[in-house]
Amino acid sequence: MINVWPDSLALAAAYGVVESASTALFGPVVGRLVDKFTYIKVLRLWLLSQNFSFMIAGGTVVALLLYEDVKSENFIVFLSFILLINISGAVGVLFTLAGTILVEREWVVVISEGQHPGVLTKMNATIRRIDLVCKLFAPVVSGFIISFVSLTASALTLAIWNILSVCLQYWLLMSVYNGIPALSESSQKRVYRSLPTDSERSSLTDESRNSHCLGDNDLEPLGHGWMRKVIERVSRISYFSAWKVYLEQDVVLPGIALALLYFTVLSFGTLMTAALEWQGIPAYIIGIARGTSATIGILATFLYPVLESQLSTLRTGLWSIWSQWTCLVVCVASIWVPNKLGAAYLLMGGVALSRLGLWMFDLAVIQQMQDQVPESDRCVVGGVQNSLQSVLDLTTYVMGIIISNPRVISHFVFSVNLCMECESICQLY
Repeated sequence: MINVWPDSLALAAAYGVVESASTALFGPVVGRLVDKFTYIKVLRLWLLSQNFSFMIAGGTVVALLLYEDVKSENFIVFLSFILLINISGAVGVLFTLAGTILVEREWVVVISEGQHPGVLTKMNATIRRIDLVCKLFAPVVSGFIISFVSLTASALTLAIWNILSVCLQYWLLMSVYNGIPALSESSQKRVYRSLPTDSERSSLTDESRNSHCLGDNDLEPLGHGWMRKVIERVSRISYFSAWKVYLEQDVVLPGIALALLYFTVLSFGTLMTAALEWQGIPAYIIGIARGTSATIGILATFLYPVLESQLSTLRTGLWSIWSQWTCLVVCVASIWVPNKLGAAYLLMGGVALSRLGLWMFDLAVIQQMQDQVPESDRCVVGGVQNSLQSVLDLTTYVMGIIISNPRVISHFVFSVNLCMECESICQLY
């Protein structure tokens, strides 16, 4: 997107905003849909929609890169391409969320039921390890293609990869589903759970009968109860009912604590990378720091099962968040280091070390939700949790737009991030 419009970060920022906003708005709805459909339906809808969306996005980027003059010759077509890329990316991210909820919030719990508690802990750690390894190597692969082939080849590879990988993904996931009977049994329970019970049918019949039997004398009570009926109808809407279910959970405070950590620029993301480049840090140094950060995150997935077995899920989470907070104090202290390069290296070191506590805390909160959220609410809670995290992530982008001066960001936003860390700890207690 930067190559398409070299003089502005607007397109890249807009894409990030659209992705975060789509998850924030539709995350609860996605969780509700995953809860309603059978595993096979969710699986097929997820893989086809996700890969098809990214294939369209990749193909559209290729078209923009091949026809470089379209922006000056026909701005309407150029704008249509940009909108198509953003919409396709948003749709792809939403269906990726559906798959994440299905596997990480549902399948993992079903597979580990009836087994030693340590099995669930190890499965969570392994899945997070796979996720972090992919996030470490995927940018490296795409970077090599961009550097040694071309940017167009990178976009084309994205489109082709999504065409080929959908078959591999479907085969692997179906082999898991067919190989573990508990998954098919749980899927059948979903079907029965979605059917109305006898009491619900009789309730609907009574409501229908009462509505037909209302006389003129009954209009006045109806007039007084209109507010209550509006509230009841609003609460039945999937979006609001999902939030209602989430707020009723015992683990709502740990969930909010985890979401608050997404309101940060201390993550080797776009804003922090821009601030480091502004301070004169070479790109390869930033790349090494990001790789180190990801490696420490992977180490956290090995350390978490050990600590969880010795302490408990809750105490491991508390230890982890305090560990992260301590490392981020170092980042805030870098503000007062007079040497700019020394401050930047101190900042990168603190952020990299904080990944150990961050990812263990993430695993601890997820496992609490898996253990304490009822089976019927698990997917819905997962959708709302991701929505809440996207809201805080989106807020970070908005603050980055409002406070665009790197010096102001360093002195103000970093301090705000530390305050959010303290708030997360308070939510846990």
